[in-house]
Amino acid sequence: MATDDPVDARAGTITTAVPARLDRLPWSRWHWTVVIGLGTVWILDGLEVTVVGSIASRLSEEGSGLPVSAAQVTGIAAALYVAGACSGALFFGWLTDRYGRKKLFLITLAVYLAATALTAVSFSSWWFFAFRFLTGFGIGGEYAAINSAVDELIPSRYRGRVDLVINGSFWLGAVGGALLSVLALDTDLLAMNVGWRLTFALGVVLGLVILLVRRNVPESPRWLFLHGRGEEAEELVTDIEERITAEKGRPLPAPEGEITVHPRAGIGFGVIARTVLSTYRKRAALGFSLFIGQAFLYNAITFGFGAILTTFYDVPSGSTGYYFAVMAVGNFLGPLLLGRLFDTLGRRIMISGTYVLSGLLLFGTAWLFDGGHLTAKTLTACWCVVLFFASAGASSAYLTVSEIFPMETRAMAIAFFYAIGTAAGGISGPLLFSKLTETGVIADTALAFRIGAALMTLAGLTAAALAVNAERRSLEDIAAPLSTTAPTGARS
Repeated sequence: MATDDPVDARAGTITTAVPARLDRLPWSRWHWTVVIGLGTVWILDGLEVTVVGSIASRLSEEGSGLPVSAAQVTGIAAALYVAGACSGALFFGWLTDRYGRKKLFLITLAVYLAATALTAVSFSSWWFFAFRFLTGFGIGGEYAAINSAVDELIPSRYRGRVDLVINGSFWLGAVGGALLSVLALDTDLLAMNVGWRLTFALGVVLGLVILLVRRNVPESPRWLFLHGRGEEAEELVTDIEERITAEKGRPLPAPEGEITVHPRAGIGFGVIARTVLSTYRKRAALGFSLFIGQAFLYNAITFGFGAILTTFYDVPSGSTGYYFAVMAVGNFLGPLLLGRLFDTLGRRIMISGTYVLSGLLLFGTAWLFDGGHLTAKTLTACWCVVLFFASAGASSAYLTVSEIFPMETRAMAIAFFYAIGTAAGGISGPLLFSKLTETGVIADTALAFRIGAALMTLAGLTAAALAVNAERRSLEDIAAPLSTTAPTGARS
């Protein structure tokens, strides 16, 4: 594979106002199409993760149809899902930067759908584990393809709040998954070996609906002109402008500024590595910190929540879904209510603030839990408050790595930081925290909380020092494309 990024001699030089034209657009029905077509996939991810966590106790019972233990579901299967997500992010991330956003966000959804359908018909533990990995493989690719496309299509003044809400919609799926698991675990309604299979089947149905909507989302015009397809980019943006002008009934403001690029035949891993780890090394440190912090905090809570409730508070396994649904609502409300502030107060204060505050609140929860001061309901309430802030912070991690690196590396940068941070927190996290929570010792579970809280707080302090003031700025201003002259902006 090439390590250089030669100029595409066939394309020549392209001067375009496409970025400025996209950024000055008012919010419209067309933008809602983008949000619904691309953003709703996180609902499926939330459904997947939550269902597996909620039905772990049922899968371990005799008669479920699978010879697995609850620890294997929340430990091995969860780690394989995340390992698949990391692998898929890296594999599909490179393809997304090379072959386009649209091709890959259709392919990755298809991979997810096929793997989920095959999970539903699992007949042995190895089959279940294998297709949990492949389901994660498709979801990981979605993170790279979708976040890059969304940020390149949404106007700069809305980019922060839209990205946060889209990534936060994971928790709408979590609410659905939690409530769905209650039905799936009710043996008066469904047989023990049938209910959990239907929850995966529902994910397939929802994914097919999303696929139908997604077909109407176009390729990123920014990607098109950087790959020598300037005329296609111009025609696509013109069509978008005509639709929005007709909808609003007034002319659009004039775009401000043009960009000149020299389209490249491809970007190799060598160029990506030098750009991310050398040219923008402080931004790289920021990305690592944000992803590792949020991954450990979430794994400290979510991967063992059911076991914590059943072990320490005698909550029936069939009722844990209600508690998680409440917690998931708090998660979604965070990005929904705080997202606008990331575009107004700014990235630095909001990213560092949400990380540090959620970490400190989890330290407080660990102290209360360790001291025996909580019930199942008050512990869930504490989790809700912690995750209200943590969810906004975690969503901003994806926003951050998507907007602070040059466009040619965008999908790969998202994939890289997602894979490294999630591998550290999402593979080791479930294995570590499942061991701590299954001991039945209060001090061990409190330690899991403290580990997540410490890493989240440290990430927030890193953001206070290194976060980029990217609010309301064009992507090209935050990090100049490699296809222009060498970026000379703030390389922090």
